[in-house]
Amino acid sequence: MAEKFIIEVYREKKADEITRLIADPDSKLETGSAAAASMAFAMAFICRAVALCKKAGKSGEDIDYVERNAENLRTYMVHLIDEDVKSRGPLRQAVKKGVAFEIDAAREPAVSVCSEIVNMVGNGFELALKLAEACSDDAKPYLEQYAYTAMGAARTAVSYIIAMSSKSSDETFRYVCRRENELMMQQHEEKFNALMQKLA
Repeated sequence: MAEKFIIEVYREKKADEITRLIADPDSKLETGSAAAASMAFAMAFICRAVALCKKAGKSGEDIDYVERNAENLRTYMVHLIDEDVKSRGPLRQAVKKGVAFEIDAAREPAVSVCSEIVNMVGNGFELALKLAEACSDDAKPYLEQYAYTAMGAARTAVSYIIAMSSKSSDETFRYVCRRENELMMQQHEEKFNALMQKLA
């Protein structure tokens, strides 16, 4: 009789169960799933800001562009909750086998979702900056809330990347992970500050 596989879809679980699984070190959910969920909430703030702008009578190509892309990013981040579990599959298998070079090789894909989240935070800031140009007053706080939530998601993801890469025997991988993310976070800080100035 063939072995029966059960595939869990974590993005469809309730918040209580998701947080319980993240709290459980024996579950398949990890930091990347938590950061993806946080980033999905961040994008929801931009979606809400767009809806409020439209409700206030704001319209135009920029509003439509932000609305379309913010929703795409929100759903993409929800999708990444499960993709993070898949990305660490090779690492789980390598650890079971206990082969050092296979474990090292599996570390890069294991941080791929966290790396994607760090990158996508910048895309979200670009949308927030574009919307801030024609934002209604009641929508502005939600763009600010995007900024704080997204930066938290990015820093969470970077923390996992650095922790994971620090265990690698590949010095180049360790250096690249640290330096690339330092530069990326500097760019996010600049966009964060630019957005806050626009919203002031």
